[in-house]
Amino acid sequence: MAALIGTVVITEAKAECEIADAKLEEAILQNPRLRGPANSQSVRDLRSLRDAAFTLRSYGRHEDCERLLANIRELIAGPPMGSLGDNDEEEADKQNAAREPKIKRGAALGSRDKKDAKPLLRIDELAPGLRTDEMLGAEVRSSDDKIVGEVRNIVFGTKDGRDYAIVASGGFFTAGKDSIVVPIRSLKVSQDRASFFLPISKEIMKTVPLMPDQHYEWLSDQKWRLHNDALFERR
Repeated sequence: MAALIGTVVITEAKAECEIADAKLEEAILQNPRLRGPANSQSVRDLRSLRDAAFTLRSYGRHEDCERLLANIRELIAGPPMGSLGDNDEEEADKQNAAREPKIKRGAALGSRDKKDAKPLLRIDELAPGLRTDEMLGAEVRSSDDKIVGEVRNIVFGTKDGRDYAIVASGGFFTAGKDSIVVPIRSLKVSQDRASFFLPISKEIMKTVPLMPDQHYEWLSDQKWRLHNDALFERR
């Protein structure tokens, strides 16, 4: 235990491992190979690796966390690592280049400005209805189409009928630590159900308070919830 504590103290002085820079959820959204139903297990495995990176980071093992992120980037880029031993130098170069993040957090712009972009839908307009597994891990964007983060948890059944999506792991927030609380009724969704959108811009996002505790005691704080929810009222 003493050795572990010593390691944590030493590594805390080093730069933090930026898990969100791996852009896993964006890669899943943009890569047909990852989005196909035949690769659903691969996607779950990638998310499990990212969660392992959270754990390494929480113990101050930032170098180990960075190495794991490099592996995640390689797996996203494909082909499998076993193919790097062949003579296809171009594929090997692509695989090695994937070790470095190309886009910093909060910088990714979507495709809402394209002419063929289909209108967004309110969640209560969807038919059939939205499943929980379609929300967990889905990306969340601001009204000006900038990445905010991803859905990490969902809260149902409050006494006042307000359901919430807990959004974290990207955009303006520290991966796995800081989150915001978004009323589900304020969200809109793309017609392919791949992205959720907030009714506020990137700039207004900076005024949204972080979730005050990780034990969900804020659910009993009606004053805090009313203030928070008012920021997401459709404008």
